[in-house]
Amino acid sequence: MSGAGAVADIRRVGVVGCGAMGSGIAEVCARSGLDVRVAVSAANRIEPARRSLAASLDRAVAGGRLAEAQRDAALARVEFTWHLGDLADRQFVFECVPEDEAAKQKVFAELDRVVEDPAAVFATNTSSLPIIRLARVCERPEQVVGTHFFNPVPLLPLVEVTASLLTDEGTARQAEEFIAGPLGKTVIRARDRAGFVVNALLVPYLMSAVRMVESGFASAEDIDQGMRLGCAHPIGPLALADLIGLDTLAAVTEGLYAEFRDPVYSCPPLLGRMVEAGLLGKKSGRGFHRYQPVGA
Repeated sequence: MSGAGAVADIRRVGVVGCGAMGSGIAEVCARSGLDVRVAVSAANRIEPARRSLAASLDRAVAGGRLAEAQRDAALARVEFTWHLGDLADRQFVFECVPEDEAAKQKVFAELDRVVEDPAAVFATNTSSLPIIRLARVCERPEQVVGTHFFNPVPLLPLVEVTASLLTDEGTARQAEEFIAGPLGKTVIRARDRAGFVVNALLVPYLMSAVRMVESGFASAEDIDQGMRLGCAHPIGPLALADLIGLDTLAAVTEGLYAEFRDPVYSCPPLLGRMVEAGLLGKKSGRGFHRYQPVGA
């Protein structure tokens, strides 16, 4: 049986990428007492990545969810590098690069080459790509699994775990136990199909809201208020799209439509134009709504 041994033995975690998802996963692992090493894309990305992690931990302290001593201990458990080879001794590696199949395949091929532990688990945090397309570039595809966290990672409890047709069942169970145990998340199992469980249901809903705006049927403000006050949703669909990132959402729709050819998954022209214009949602300060710049 494949896998990295008992869950209690997994102490050294690697994270590739330090955007919102990579930073969040690194934070959750560090707060769980694990030794975390984060690989970023270039040397000049190390300090921004460190500041982003520190800022998130500071918000947890300010919100009363973390003590200052716990914040300091978590920060001390995280190292940064821009060499994937520095992940050689890791037992569990999360890949968190942008939702681009070729880029993810390149990372997996390199991880397969450099990670020395023959039982290491390789996890992709894809939100739409079939796991088998990433596993097939590895010499050990049975040790590749999907682990779809949700943004913001430190706050949202759910993780979808996905096994490909080649994933060893022991690896999948171990990933579930590791994420539910040391990381304290709630795990659901999803089949290896684009969108898994959550996005397969969520994306058509969000695209319907985009099409409503596009057609002039209703404003973004009225759509969001209608769903919040009429359906008790904590956040409206267009505000949620802005939070996810419109570029990320467009990439997810492309993956879903490519697999199923169902019009409900197709990217509305308005969404594509907004991405081309750099109106990416909350992270750019403007999407379907406007946002105060960070630090302003």
